[in-house]
Amino acid sequence: MAEHTINRQSSALTKFHKRKRFTPLQVIGFLLLCFFSVLLIFPLLWMLSTSLKAPHEVMSLDIKFIPNTIQWNNYLEVFQQYPVLRYIWNTLFITTMCIVGKLLSCTLVAYGFAKYNAPGKNILFMVLLSTMMIPWAVTMVPLFIIFKEIGWYNTLMPLWVPSFFGDAFSIFLLRQFIMGVPKELEEAAKMDGANVLRTLWSVVVPNIKPALTVVAIFSFFYTWNDFLGPLIFLTDPQLATLQLGIQALRTQFNVEWHYMMALSVISIIPCLIVFFIGQKKIVEGITMTGIK
Repeated sequence: MAEHTINRQSSALTKFHKRKRFTPLQVIGFLLLCFFSVLLIFPLLWMLSTSLKAPHEVMSLDIKFIPNTIQWNNYLEVFQQYPVLRYIWNTLFITTMCIVGKLLSCTLVAYGFAKYNAPGKNILFMVLLSTMMIPWAVTMVPLFIIFKEIGWYNTLMPLWVPSFFGDAFSIFLLRQFIMGVPKELEEAAKMDGANVLRTLWSVVVPNIKPALTVVAIFSFFYTWNDFLGPLIFLTDPQLATLQLGIQALRTQFNVEWHYMMALSVISIIPCLIVFFIGQKKIVEGITMTGIK
């Protein structure tokens, strides 16, 4: 009996060691991934390091990754000397409105394309998708002229109102997801007396939450990090976003690199938080639509 138990334990240990073995190719691949990961994250770490340095140490030829004296007060001083809270509020307001606008408009349009038949629907959908091939540089000047003529120049409205008219990628993503919602669920809701909007809200929306999360996260990243849009439409410093605030630290005669890097770190923290919270939803939402 004891011999049998010993044999079982040795067999289990042998299987364990076999499972833990790695081939040389796997080891090399792992080391390469670690190397490239360090290369990709190095600029972020250098930005963090620069934000904690004194001004004379930033421009020193003696390059050091870890500062001699960590200047935590750089973050406090950038809030004291610049209207960072105003930048954050403007950026947060624009981002929130864009997310709400895209979720509302894109869901309605995608539901129409996915569940209703109409003459020329496919042609309209192809026209919609073709707008994805038009670069921002082509529409930049016409949009600027339109918004200036209607009196929206130097206001926040050009930065969030267009989101209430949807965008092609989000509509396509939601349409593919909505097409997978069983039609029987909608028919059951209609038999219970639900109208179109009630069916959409109570039946369709709960089944497309992963796709809605993806749209919200993509919209957050794009709007939060947008620099060109605010640069074109805004001139009032009180309306500046975080990206314009970072650029404002670079003057004609001086660049306060330690403050600029500190503000950049502050700007990137919400993006990291949103990414780590929503990364599973991003993968789930995209893979379930059939996009590879």
